[in-house]
Amino acid sequence: MYDTQKRVALAKERIVESRRRQARRSIRSLSALCALLFLSLLGTVGTVQSQPMDAAGMYGAILLHEGVGGYVLEAVISFTAAVVLTAFYIKFRKRKQIP
Repeated sequence: MYDTQKRVALAKERIVESRRRQARRSIRSLSALCALLFLSLLGTVGTVQSQPMDAAGMYGAILLHEGVGGYVLEAVISFTAAVVLTAFYIKFRKRKQIP
């Protein structure tokens, strides 16, 4: 039979492990969501570029007119990379704080 201090220590270890698993699971799901969003944006860029442009009422889509789509795609890729790097930074920073 364990004494009270040993039981408390074991409970704290289980709590820490449970939180780590939950953080890993949420990072995986957010990464999958980010990748899905990225792929859907790629599909949207391809659809918008292949259709003729009607400038009236399409102020946001006008950025994709006349070869500007590469810059928009680069911006989306850069944003996605920044989100992934930020998530990794937060993960590793929290890992340092947990003893």
